[in-house]
Amino acid sequence: MLDWDAHYAARASRMAASEIRELLKLLDQPDIISFAGGIPDPELFPLDAIRASYDGILSDPARAALALQYSVSEGYAPLRQWLADYMGTLGVPCDADNIIITNGSQQALEFLGRLFINPDSQVMVARPTYLGALQAFNSYQPTYVPFPETAEDEAAIAAKGSPRFGYIMPDFQNPTGVSLTMEQRLAALDLAERLDMPLIEDAAYEKLRYEGDALPPLMAIEAERKGGIDNGRVIYSGTFSKTVVPALRLGWLVAPKAVISKLVLIKQASDLHTSTLNQMVMYEVASKTMLSNLERIRATYNQRRHATLNALEKYMPASVSWTKPQGGMFIWVTLPDGMDGAEVLGRAIQDARVAFVPGSAFFADRSGRNTLRLSFSLMTDARIDEGIKRLGALLSTMIGEAQQAAE
Repeated sequence: MLDWDAHYAARASRMAASEIRELLKLLDQPDIISFAGGIPDPELFPLDAIRASYDGILSDPARAALALQYSVSEGYAPLRQWLADYMGTLGVPCDADNIIITNGSQQALEFLGRLFINPDSQVMVARPTYLGALQAFNSYQPTYVPFPETAEDEAAIAAKGSPRFGYIMPDFQNPTGVSLTMEQRLAALDLAERLDMPLIEDAAYEKLRYEGDALPPLMAIEAERKGGIDNGRVIYSGTFSKTVVPALRLGWLVAPKAVISKLVLIKQASDLHTSTLNQMVMYEVASKTMLSNLERIRATYNQRRHATLNALEKYMPASVSWTKPQGGMFIWVTLPDGMDGAEVLGRAIQDARVAFVPGSAFFADRSGRNTLRLSFSLMTDARIDEGIKRLGALLSTMIGEAQQAAE
């Protein structure tokens, strides 16, 4: 039998299964209350509009021929123009030539890793950061460095050369749910300027705000500073997965035209183009329903966020803390020092029939073991309350056991 491991490229050693993808398999077990996957509620999908769009396109011979044929790598022109107009409402002045359509934002991140990362080069990420971004970048063998907290930290990073880019999620970050203040956004742009590095802005949850005032994207702030995005260093990644549906696998990148031209070459080498049929459907559905449907999406997730925060207040031991996000799909829980989220997960599934994602999955160095991520997007208030009640009882038991062992 061939020893396949001996034949793989060195970068294959950096590939690992996603803890979240594995945990999603638990959704098939009805007695498991799962806070694991950040999955949109299918009850909120615009099913009628999607069905009508597919029917309308495929019943028209001319449109069907266009939809089912090869197409340009940049993406369906009407969708790109709609996105350019949409970005304008966010304060980002751009045109369709600044946009490329991708197979979800995950492909966008993988393309950016392929374009920018050299083996052992520095990539700056938050601690913690989005697990999918780490997976997208890992095979290109970077060295991860955290966003610096002091001038000394920044000097140590600069001494090793400019990072290939910084990756940042300004609004309702996955996994913590926290957002950058205006001061922090300006500081991130200033840091990127000093270190002469590109900045990837992942805006996957930007429209899922439930309270507080919306702040401008980093790209909008920099465009005003620099007189347009073609003069800047920010690359914006967007997705329809959280605001319309995930299964059509449609995301987009907004970038200076010089970057887009390189991304088009990567797209051509990867998959030629994203499904034209899906792009045509998304254009019709998004342009007609996305913004209006957001009211229902926000109201639903906001109620579930409140239910989760209320349950945490009611059932969690005093030594456990958590974030209180203004939007998104996630709450970040910090356990007492010495506890291991992975160990808690094992007990939670076996004893309490509750699932979540251990926090260490979101750290490039696998630290942060006393943390975990909860997603509230997919469950009723009653299941949220019951799940947090079970988890709180288990944590109280485990904390008591640890205290007894220490005495």
